[in-house]
Amino acid sequence: MQRILVIDDDTDICLLLRRFLSKNGYEVAIAQSGQTGLSLLEEFSPDLVMTDFRLGDLDGGQILRKIKERFPDVPVLIITGYSDIKIAIDVMKQGAFDYITKPLFPDEILLTIKKALGGEKPDGSSQTTVERETTTAKTPNKVSRAKPDSNYIFGSGPESKNLYRQIDLVAPTNYSVIIYGESGSGKESVAQEIHKRSKRANGPFIAMDCGAISKELAASEMFGHEKGSFTGALNQKIGHFEMANGGTLFLDEVANLPYDVQVALLRVVQERKLRRIGGNKEISVDVRILVASNERLMESCRKGKFREDLYHRFNEFSLDVPPLRDRKADIMDFAQFFLETTNAELGKDIKGFDEDVKAAFLSYPWYGNLREMRNVVKRSTLLSDSEYIESKSLPFEIINYSRLLFSEPTQPVVNEDIVPKQEEPAKPNLKSAALDAEYEMILQVLKQVNYNKSKAAQVLSIDRKTLYNKMKSYNL
Repeated sequence: MQRILVIDDDTDICLLLRRFLSKNGYEVAIAQSGQTGLSLLEEFSPDLVMTDFRLGDLDGGQILRKIKERFPDVPVLIITGYSDIKIAIDVMKQGAFDYITKPLFPDEILLTIKKALGGEKPDGSSQTTVERETTTAKTPNKVSRAKPDSNYIFGSGPESKNLYRQIDLVAPTNYSVIIYGESGSGKESVAQEIHKRSKRANGPFIAMDCGAISKELAASEMFGHEKGSFTGALNQKIGHFEMANGGTLFLDEVANLPYDVQVALLRVVQERKLRRIGGNKEISVDVRILVASNERLMESCRKGKFREDLYHRFNEFSLDVPPLRDRKADIMDFAQFFLETTNAELGKDIKGFDEDVKAAFLSYPWYGNLREMRNVVKRSTLLSDSEYIESKSLPFEIINYSRLLFSEPTQPVVNEDIVPKQEEPAKPNLKSAALDAEYEMILQVLKQVNYNKSKAAQVLSIDRKTLYNKMKSYNL
């Protein structure tokens, strides 16, 4: 059995990789610091090392040099975010075999590992089992109880049932689908569900975040590249299209793709053939394409940001994922799901939410959708010391949303340190007038954006910290 050493200071990633790789026939050891990982080299004698580039004590380059000094033949894979890819390429020049970008995709991990280990199956078998850490089977009449490390949940309200009907209709076909929805509303969850209900369910599901990839690397990530095709291309790389062959490719925030990549993508969509960057061989691919966007692609076409011919290729079917504020019947089911997963993470046994919290959740507009709710529940679970989450554990803007929304102060309440008290009768005061105008402007903008402070700061052209300071001064 081949051995893999995983070095990452993120506990969740370490545990996830150990579980996933063990299920695929590897013996795995984990270390949560560079020094710990290096100390395991002699004892564990790994056949391959996977290390995060950014660790608390050492970086990927330092770990690589120390490994190569003692075990020059052990391949090293660098785990990195998109923002660090240029650095990772430099580390590859120093001897790293390849890099894997976050978020981690099971198929890409296995392909890269098998390539680094000489193309052999980990346990000598003829087929490798790729088991995704995703949800259990979901039914439209209840919230699915997924595994604690799953990010995907589905509701049971009328809006959710309507969404399910559309998924049931299009999933068995081979149509391309455009999935519209706000950020954090669960567009990838819908894409996963379409894939799971399709004839391609046994094939790979590969997700690509088009908004997180630089213009220079977008084509390489999508189509792959040959060794030596550009500076830093020291090894052949398989792109997302090839990894998704026989399955489904999900392109999230597709409107962010560079225009020249859209041209190449149109050709692949039409002909189902691609060429890696720097390659001459045409490679046939059988891929179903699902795309997602938080803005209407036709509008992007009118603005010249997106090719209209590509839009029509994708628009064989489209559906909308409703925002959380429009799924009132699902809100507490979703909250309970996030509570259960957080209980498992933190080793707690909180049973639910008290009535004040339920009322606050149902009245709050959730502009960050499921992603915002998950973070709120995680924070509240961590802070809670009782059987039920109470309002004292919630962020201020959530528990006070209704009061802030409907309160209509007639006079600005300002800090006495800013506006000194004036003797009656009041005299004209330019500074006071300016502060009053500023107060009214801030209050008006806050109401317009439903007290979303990030959006308010953008509208006012100030940073969030400045807005907080001003709100504190005005007792808002």
